[in-house]
Amino acid sequence: MTASTWDQRYRDGNDRWELGKPAPPLDTFLRTDSRTPHPPARVLVPGCGRGHEVALLADLGYEVIGLDFSGEAIERAQAVHGSDSTQLRWLQADLFDGSALAAAGITTGSLQGVLEHTCFCAIDPTQRGAYVDTAARLLAPGGWLLGLFWCHPRRDGPPWGSDPALLAQQLAEAGFHKQLWERAQGSEQGSALERDNEWLGLWRR
Repeated sequence: MTASTWDQRYRDGNDRWELGKPAPPLDTFLRTDSRTPHPPARVLVPGCGRGHEVALLADLGYEVIGLDFSGEAIERAQAVHGSDSTQLRWLQADLFDGSALAAAGITTGSLQGVLEHTCFCAIDPTQRGAYVDTAARLLAPGGWLLGLFWCHPRRDGPPWGSDPALLAQQLAEAGFHKQLWERAQGSEQGSALERDNEWLGLWRR
């Protein structure tokens, strides 16, 4: 799907993943879990959409970059959460465009964290290897990937599902070491936005 396709989804309000707030399992983990990586840290949120997790990280003291290749998504994130500040930046670019990332100062080993919510399930599944390799390249040694992954078994998408065992294997083969990988607790329930089969993971480089 192209950037213009996603732009139209935002114009039509057809972003079915939108909760109007940070995903509850990520919010709870970042605020309360002893395993949470602590700031200071420079963190990228790829496919940030309306930016709720970006704003959460900034509020918690991280230096965070919200990245999306949809201009509509970035505009809506800025409208809700404000323009660039010392803790928060917005960037319209493709995660797989190394030149665009480098122009924005996102280079090999330049990040301490990547937070994944709805990018992995939105990209074509054939791009997942490139996603994992890009995250591994951008993270400094000891850097972390915190993600909430949609592991539903349905064949259609987006959102595309994942197999928990295969996903964990893919990350391990890319040099990530698992610290947490389990069914998420507190996922959104009881509405059209209900999330089934979410898994929460934390890996280190």
